[in-house]
Amino acid sequence: MSRKELVRKYRDTPRPAGVYRVVHQPSQRTLLGVSPDAPAMLNRMRAQLTMSSHPNRQLQADWDAEGEDGFVFEVIDLLSASDDLNEDVSDDLQTLLELWTEKLQIDPGSSY
Repeated sequence: MSRKELVRKYRDTPRPAGVYRVVHQPSQRTLLGVSPDAPAMLNRMRAQLTMSSHPNRQLQADWDAEGEDGFVFEVIDLLSASDDLNEDVSDDLQTLLELWTEKLQIDPGSSY
């Protein structure tokens, strides 16, 4: 397969939209979020933290103190893949985030 075909195949593959969370194990502080490509968002966050450029200062401070070993990064739920790559899933993601926020009962004092 040529490079052009591989790029086209990648672009035509539905992204795994869903809910992710990052947990600082020592304090149990949690960042819960949604993304149209949840695994890619977690990779992005790891890269930002590694380069000391994450916009959440408390999360960055915990990362600087504990390093990657002090954290758990996970995708906790994904939306069903759609054949329509241009479908807007933002409302579905927001609903899913609300469900997981309620289910996990994250204390506002222990979240990022």
